[in-house]
Amino acid sequence: MPAPTNPFKAALKAGRTQIGLWLALASPNVAEVCAGSGYDWLLIDAEHGPNDIPLLAAQLQAVAASASHPVVRVPVGEAWIIKQVLDIGAQTLLIPMVETAEQARALVRATRYAPDGMRGVGAALARASAYNRIPDYLQTANEQVCLLLQVESRAGLAAIEEIAAVDGVDGIFIGPADLAADMGFLGNPGAAEVQATVREGLQRIIDTGRAPGILTADQDLAKSYVDMGASFVAIGSDVGLLAGSTTRLLAQFRSGSQAQSTRGSVY
Repeated sequence: MPAPTNPFKAALKAGRTQIGLWLALASPNVAEVCAGSGYDWLLIDAEHGPNDIPLLAAQLQAVAASASHPVVRVPVGEAWIIKQVLDIGAQTLLIPMVETAEQARALVRATRYAPDGMRGVGAALARASAYNRIPDYLQTANEQVCLLLQVESRAGLAAIEEIAAVDGVDGIFIGPADLAADMGFLGNPGAAEVQATVREGLQRIIDTGRAPGILTADQDLAKSYVDMGASFVAIGSDVGLLAGSTTRLLAQFRSGSQAQSTRGSVY
């Protein structure tokens, strides 16, 4: 019996657009609630969300019964954390702050067993292999790993073609918030200059044949990214939904005021 098929990776290969939601509250209950909403993918954020390995594992378990595919953003692109996240059962990883093809090659190696990489062999102890109940896990796991690399600086965008050329990279995700900061527009990813750079970057990713991805809470922007060919697009976050809904509910009860616009917002 082989490793479970990765439906998210298969969808990207088939060119099917995947709509997702960011999970940063580090709560298995929240993950389970959101998993019932019908999103194609849910990003469990360990870079900015207060997550650790046991919390990530609990959220993967909470999402497992749903049709939503869990993607884990690790806090940093280091082999030790990638190994642990793969062993708890994540098959799709988003790695932040990638700027070079050299980094991309190292990250591919970190997600693969030898001879294709350097992932440590400990699956007999891990949730990923159903605790050694998947007999062919080691022989089949590599092909089901989906590696998404996040470019979020001018240096990263300049290297898009070189990063995309690395075998084993499945998609490239543009991080508009950090890109905006790097361009001198801290806190303003909706700035015209930033958006022009984002769109140029997405088109360049499309031209390489890799899957392009992005996050924005601005629904008009999200639809425009899908229209231009973005393959995996997150359209909001659990934090944003909870904060926005609770604020809106109280404001509407007190005075009927409208919610604050999310135009140009990432989260």
